[in-house]
Amino acid sequence: MTRPLVAIRGLAKTFGTFRALDDVSLDVRPGEVMCLIGASGSGKTTLLRCVNQLTRADRGGIWLDGELLGLRQEGGRLHRLSEGEIARQRLKTGMVFQRFNLFPHKTALENVTEGPVQVQGRAPAEARAEALALLARVGLAAKADSYPSQLSGGQQQRVAIARALAMRPMLMLFDEPTSALDPELVGEVLAVMKELARSGMTMMVVTHELGFAREVADTVVYMDHGTVVEAGAPGQVLGLPREARTRSFLSAVIG
Repeated sequence: MTRPLVAIRGLAKTFGTFRALDDVSLDVRPGEVMCLIGASGSGKTTLLRCVNQLTRADRGGIWLDGELLGLRQEGGRLHRLSEGEIARQRLKTGMVFQRFNLFPHKTALENVTEGPVQVQGRAPAEARAEALALLARVGLAAKADSYPSQLSGGQQQRVAIARALAMRPMLMLFDEPTSALDPELVGEVLAVMKELARSGMTMMVVTHELGFAREVADTVVYMDHGTVVEAGAPGQVLGLPREARTRSFLSAVIG
């Protein structure tokens, strides 16, 4: 069996008295799409933020492509990596948030080229050519010179996806990427994500879009109170859930 691209073992995180993650262990294999579902506060976003090292776990470990994230082992003890080392590791992941977080004073093209040029030191001409190709890929070739204020929410989110892809990540993380969009704009963002999945991109997606999860996911994970309640193929978890908590959640969501 292929080695997991992402291996999460015994992950725990508390905020004060609130236990956001409680002994979470998951594997994501290369090319796999994992959709994380569950009520607000169930730990989904915290898990993604730990993978991207925006949140530091209290216990447990995450390995990306065989490399332990955020820590190194020396003399039988674990030591926290420097911020520079963490930034280097973070380049392996691209994260798309609920809010688009685009630079308002830069065009779509400039938003996409900023990271490759300023962070990765790539040649501006190369970054520009790749950015134009990525904007075309997300259906925004004609909007390269538009500023965020001139774009719809769905278009801004598609620029954000192109911006993340421009860093050439091996793993894409999506944190409820359609939750801030008007309903009529959701489909255009999901279409881009479906194309990414078909292209073989490894993805972890926090989503309330159960139709998307049913169609695209290889694995659906239902989380509740910081724990993995149930994980498996979409047909099993969404169609024939084994756990009462999963059935209760789906009944409430689907109505």
